[in-house]
Amino acid sequence: MSGSNSSVPASAAAPNPSSDEPVSFAVHSLPAATLDDDGMRRTRIGRIKMLLLLLVCASPVIASYFTYYVIRPQARTNYSTLIETPRYLPEPSQLSLLDAQQRQVDPRSLRGQWLLIVVADGACDARCEKMLYAQRQLRETLGREKDRLDRVWLVTGDQPPRADLLPALAQATVVQAVPAQIAAWLQPAEGHTLGEHLYLVDPMGYWMMRMPADFEPAKVKRDLDRLLRAAASWDKPGRGPL
Repeated sequence: MSGSNSSVPASAAAPNPSSDEPVSFAVHSLPAATLDDDGMRRTRIGRIKMLLLLLVCASPVIASYFTYYVIRPQARTNYSTLIETPRYLPEPSQLSLLDAQQRQVDPRSLRGQWLLIVVADGACDARCEKMLYAQRQLRETLGREKDRLDRVWLVTGDQPPRADLLPALAQATVVQAVPAQIAAWLQPAEGHTLGEHLYLVDPMGYWMMRMPADFEPAKVKRDLDRLLRAAASWDKPGRGPL
């Protein structure tokens, strides 16, 4: 028939469901959580800035200690004993201090100054008097730098300091302490007692030097001068928070 040649084959009119051509699907990703990302980025930047600020503030302290302890270990001719692992001022629960009025004194309140410490009973025998005198003279010999160092007497036992000693202690910090608690913090050289030494604590609250028993004041003064010079960039006179 004449119309049969113009008809469209069934195969061309409709797709064959059995064809091998794969079926594709379009998948659209969800929008990124830009708000959370921005918040996290700002948090990271804030933390980095805080760490940089802390590093800048601490760098003078780190530099002075690094110079004194690391760069010049062989050049040091210190007379006194450096404490290789400095010991921090104990908490009030570990070191109970009482002033002359029997009021509690927080050990951490002593921070901010170099501390030159004597440990002795309130009765104060001849050795104790000698140590207190040397402590006072060493501070005075520092001249204009003396305001960076405080004298401290840790009084052991129940007896208060003798009245005749008080005038010379007017500018010193005198507090009663429990001997066992002191011994848990400070330590004498082998074969000696706590009362035979002077102890130096830095402004951050770390015990870091012990003077020899029967020390030579001139040599101890040289040690103090070196330490004060090394810390001059960050340590200023007058107790302040650290």
